[in-house]
Amino acid sequence: MIGIFTVAFFGHRYVDDIIALENLLEKQIYKIISEKEYVDFLVGRNGDFDLCAASSVVRIRKKYRDDNSSIVLVLPYATAEYIKNEEAYLDYYTDVEISDSASNAHPKSAIQIRNREMVDRAGLIICYIDHKSGGAWKTVKYAIEQGKDVINLAESCEVQY
Repeated sequence: MIGIFTVAFFGHRYVDDIIALENLLEKQIYKIISEKEYVDFLVGRNGDFDLCAASSVVRIRKKYRDDNSSIVLVLPYATAEYIKNEEAYLDYYTDVEISDSASNAHPKSAIQIRNREMVDRAGLIICYIDHKSGGAWKTVKYAIEQGKDVINLAESCEVQY
């Protein structure tokens, strides 16, 4: 049976230096797919960091290998954009999941519910947190409280709170 290692990505909505961030992401992603038997990469789609993480995973999978990993978009609810473009999403991502718990919650809390579910599934959290406020910071704080391994690319070292 294949051992599946799960990585979840969280970061701020706005990122100043996207090229530097993508370089850091690609190094981490390459290292993980080189060392692990199979990797599920869980991504959202709520800002600069999420889009950088997804594009970096796709790029590394194409460049080095795509037979031992998947990229899964986890949505808090079915957005109009997703419904209208479902086929394009499925061409880009290996799979798209819609969180049952989040989709049944109030829209203001749906993203945080989805994020906690992603943390609970993951063995490693890769994040970009450069200030201690907002939803991404709350999610990473939750991950640390759950004892998850966290790599903060904003500090290029493990997060300490």
